Amino acid sequence: MSIERYDIVIVGAGPVGLLLSTCLARWGYKIKHIDMRPVPTVTGRADGIQPRSLDLLRNMGLKRAIMANEPAKVYEVAFWDPAENSKGIHRTGTWASCPKFIDARYPFTTLLHQGLIERVFISDLEQNGVKIQRPWRITGFSSDGVDKHHPVEVSIAHVDGDKEETIRAKYLFSGEGARSFVREQLKVGITHKDPIAHVWGVMDGVVRTNFPDIKMKCTIHSDAGSIMVIPREANMVRLYIQVASSTDADWDPRKTATTDQVQATAKKILAPYWIEWDRVEWYSVYPIGQGIADRYTLDERVFMGGDCCHTHSPKAGQGMNTAFLDAQNLAWKIHHVESGFADRSILKSYESERKLIAENLLNFDAQYAKLFSQRQPSAGEVGPASKHPTGDEKVDENEFIKMFKASCEFTSGYGVAYNENIFNWSDSHPAKSPLFLSEKAGSTTQRPGRILSPATVTRVADANVVHLEQEIPLNGSYRIYLFAGKPSMTKKAVDDFATNLNKKGSFFSSYTRPDVSQLDYHEQHNPHSLFFTINTIFNAHRPDIEVRALLPELLARYFDHVYADDIWDQRVPNAKAAAHAKMGLSEDEGGVVIVRPDGYVGCAVKLVEGSGTVDALNDYFASFCTKSLGGGERAQL
Repeated sequence: MSIERYDIVIVGAGPVGLLLSTCLARWGYKIKHIDMRPVPTVTGRADGIQPRSLDLLRNMGLKRAIMANEPAKVYEVAFWDPAENSKGIHRTGTWASCPKFIDARYPFTTLLHQGLIERVFISDLEQNGVKIQRPWRITGFSSDGVDKHHPVEVSIAHVDGDKEETIRAKYLFSGEGARSFVREQLKVGITHKDPIAHVWGVMDGVVRTNFPDIKMKCTIHSDAGSIMVIPREANMVRLYIQVASSTDADWDPRKTATTDQVQATAKKILAPYWIEWDRVEWYSVYPIGQGIADRYTLDERVFMGGDCCHTHSPKAGQGMNTAFLDAQNLAWKIHHVESGFADRSILKSYESERKLIAENLLNFDAQYAKLFSQRQPSAGEVGPASKHPTGDEKVDENEFIKMFKASCEFTSGYGVAYNENIFNWSDSHPAKSPLFLSEKAGSTTQRPGRILSPATVTRVADANVVHLEQEIPLNGSYRIYLFAGKPSMTKKAVDDFATNLNKKGSFFSSYTRPDVSQLDYHEQHNPHSLFFTINTIFNAHRPDIEVRALLPELLARYFDHVYADDIWDQRVPNAKAAAHAKMGLSEDEGGVVIVRPDGYVGCAVKLVEGSGTVDALNDYFASFCTKSLGGGERAQL
């Protein structure tokens, strides 16, 4: 009997597995996706989608389905601390969940239970021919190399033990969670970043209360203990309460508490306010420690992600969001390798990029959890949380509030910053052209390895005002943003850019899609190559832009991706071309910004007459593409 072959076997249908599966299914890969649970998450588990993750879901076309569940939205966080003279608690202030200094489209946290989020992904998967096989588990695997095209053999079985399958795949991915069979079999250890562990109780329910901030996210510290309040969909509220800590004299990691005990403690903490439960939807007690897997892969064939690789407290709402970005990072890299665009060595960057972010998260979480668990000063010992100092006045905030404010960029998701590597240009990159722009040198605001700055522009084709960073969906393509400055000053540079893209051996023409002559007239994003989409942005008013008169044929083919940079932006109030200005580019002469398929900046280059701009980009892409580009030898780090 022949063995079925797949591009990838994905184990676990939580957030990380589902997002990876969704991307690869859309891009045409054959997937075997299994999960031990008979049905998706019914209640509980993760519940917070941070602003950056909502950008990602919108880019995947899934945001509308998520928001159809009418989730709670947290714009502000309230801080409650002990009142004077042991009179319960009082509000010391509020602070924006995503402050204005963060340039976010959605400056709020979206809250709904994980099962509703899973169902959105599952529906999309089914539309693309992938059905989760339940309840099945992995029982063994080996990268034996017997089949060089499908080197991983995977054994799976029904949880009842009455059915078994052996299949072969190019890749195996574990999104199993903290108790990962795959990680155990690989003998990959977990390093605990902080020796202090905590046991937490979490309760979802519908409540009645006179506590005024029950519809807001709250951090509450009282002499009776600490609690976190999270509003949820359908009038529910989630309460996190610490049950035990390894700093306790009678520390027991298996300590538990009943719902009645947690509710009684919550009532004491919330005094002088009262609270009663109409019903409890979900309740769990579990130990939490800050741990990170020593490796995410050993051979770039078997990968792990999500909670399988990093565990931490749930209070900062980072678990699912970090998992999403793990999956997105791996998806496009596998896609570029398997489609022949990039060298297999790029898969090493999955671990180096994502493990760095997890380490930053765990360092933050250890400090956050420690401060949250400590007794906070009472009123009069510190200043109000929402007070801003004026003149020489100083506001003496408690350490927890200071950290919360300082960490907003990180917790929103916009603080993710990958280090320099073959994708994220720096002075040490093999591509050495003097035309590369550098944030360090002040020639651009765009830092390679960080998300592209959002910009609002007018689409020339239909006069719609649009979000430039959302105009290309998550389709596996690099995004080429040609900021074309003033047409009267850049006409020759733009023409030369197109001419050199068309040259044999350029990074662009070397990856022309084989079906280019049979393509649908209405193909918007990838009319020439499956790996590149071009956006052209002029410093001009929309009525003054005649696309086919201003642009050479190659660029004019992206008719739906030509924009007028004519929308004012408060962050650059004096700019005539705000999108150019936000990128740190000349409003007259423009420049080119290359953005990775996941939305993170790869490099920025000056727009000049002649071949220089494309020559620089040939060198950049040559460092990881499979073909020699621009007539030179392939460069590598």
